[in-house]
Amino acid sequence: MERFHIDHLPGTVDLLTRSFLPEDAAEAREIVELLRPTDERRTTGFVATDGARVIGVAFAAVSHADPTVGHLDLLAVDPGHRRRGLGSELIAQAEQGLRELGCEVVRVAGNPPDYAFPGVDVRYTPAICTLTKAGYAHERTAWNMTAELRPGSKALADTSAAEARLAEQGVEVRVAEANDVARLRPIIAAEWGGHWAAEITSAQAVHIAVQDGEPIAFAAWGCTRPGWFGPMGTRPAAKGLGIGSVLLRRCLADQAKAGVTRAQIGWVGPVPFYAQAADAYIERVFFLYSKDL
Repeated sequence: MERFHIDHLPGTVDLLTRSFLPEDAAEAREIVELLRPTDERRTTGFVATDGARVIGVAFAAVSHADPTVGHLDLLAVDPGHRRRGLGSELIAQAEQGLRELGCEVVRVAGNPPDYAFPGVDVRYTPAICTLTKAGYAHERTAWNMTAELRPGSKALADTSAAEARLAEQGVEVRVAEANDVARLRPIIAAEWGGHWAAEITSAQAVHIAVQDGEPIAFAAWGCTRPGWFGPMGTRPAAKGLGIGSVLLRRCLADQAKAGVTRAQIGWVGPVPFYAQAADAYIERVFFLYSKDL
């Protein structure tokens, strides 16, 4: 067992590729790059090796919202080395690293804006068993919705007619430029909180609706992972105009052009909206955990 350093990056990517579900393995490099320990954030990380091969990894970080809370951001053990206590050892090392950073509680839940999962996908049964054995308590459940990005699908329905109707009401819909994002961030922070305001700075693209020179709605994709959509928000005074479905479909069209075939709408709140606007359906379910250190 040793602390993660940059030389472990290729081996860690390889570990995730052979250990994760296919939809996560496809973005293994992006996940490692997002969550790996860096000097810019208060983080810690450990790897277990078998010769030159990485067979286990745990990354943890201090919460962006509360310095007494730590997050176990990533845990993976090679399938051929499970049931030998390696996962428990990695968790114990990560917990000690968080204690040294001043944390009193550790959560297995998204730590916006730097997270790859809302919690533990329920299909990762070995991880759930290991966390339960280590004393973690199930706090709540979250879910993602999937939008199929097939030609002719509702998710990729043309938005030009809807955009023309919005234009008649003085609403312009377009891709946000850097200065738009800068103007948008304090609005998002005031309406929905600082996490979303931070997330959009790493987005692949942000689409906005503007009225009277003021942003009234936004949607982003690729903030945490290339295949994931969100966050998205419409200011209260602009609700009911159909802006949300237009912004959603514009982002999904971007993702389809980028080669994404099944977009993940992450950490969903309004299930009926996404079901209606994009024929999206609940597919991934996550358990969120916590433990006092």
